[in-house]
Amino acid sequence: MEAVEDLENLRNTVISIEESIGKRVIGSRRIVRFMFIALLTGNHILMEGVPGLAKTMLANEFARHTRMKFRRIQFTPDMLPSDVTGTIMFNIESRKMEFKEGPIFANVILADEINRTPPKVQSALLEAMEETQVTIGGETHSLPKPFFVIATQNPIEQEGTFPLAEALMDRFLFRYYLEYPSREDELNILNSIGKYDDPSLVLMPDEIIEFRSQVDNVYISEEIKQYLVDLMRRTRENDLVYLGASPRTTAKYMKAARANALISGRSYVIPEDITFMAFEILNHRLILKPEAIMDETDDPKLIVKRIIDRVLSEVPVPK
Repeated sequence: MEAVEDLENLRNTVISIEESIGKRVIGSRRIVRFMFIALLTGNHILMEGVPGLAKTMLANEFARHTRMKFRRIQFTPDMLPSDVTGTIMFNIESRKMEFKEGPIFANVILADEINRTPPKVQSALLEAMEETQVTIGGETHSLPKPFFVIATQNPIEQEGTFPLAEALMDRFLFRYYLEYPSREDELNILNSIGKYDDPSLVLMPDEIIEFRSQVDNVYISEEIKQYLVDLMRRTRENDLVYLGASPRTTAKYMKAARANALISGRSYVIPEDITFMAFEILNHRLILKPEAIMDETDDPKLIVKRIIDRVLSEVPVPK
């Protein structure tokens, strides 16, 4: 009975936070759900959109509603790995070498314009995102828990950028495309300016850690596991895909589906938990063949979406 109440409390809290952030960042409810899924599974999210779509405000509001320490790192071409992780400095007073923490020592990190910094700096995030630690001068330093990276990219301006390596891209559970708001949402943005309320419900860091431990207890039937495996295998068989989803993606996908069920107040996974996030979890993991883009005017994002929709239509949904 207590477990059921915990699930209901989590569901109500998440819905309340989605609504509260949605009042400040109009049209953000869907992406906030993906942020929660990534957070509860120990993963991270990559947001892609043109400047001015409130990506920084969204990350800040998410940290505020979860009472987590927030830091923004603005990535630039002249950065060094130590600008992110920290460095060892000589303390004149103590006459000892001491470690000075970098900005990555926080709970929520906004890695702003992550593709503007060289691969050497990008790689400094790999250990942090996967192991929740950084190694400096042969010493390992643990990062605060929970630890969550929200990275951003500008899809338009590519001059002076460094594409993310596949290994780093795979560290992001989701790549979420932010679009321009609808006419109604843009009017609501104007009407919301100057209105600022303290959140009525928040999720504390210790509660997040507790709910994280419950994700793997969410039941997933053998039929849905088979459905998920068949979807992933179908991405590898598509004639327009050079490289499909890996087995690691399959494992991450199952955990994400469990997290979505948990957030929805259920102790079991249903097929909709799989289909709900198919595009966001797969769009950066499918490498297309050159012939997939037949026309220069084709939008690669739409091509990937058509392929994912086709894969979903080809695999029977379990009853």
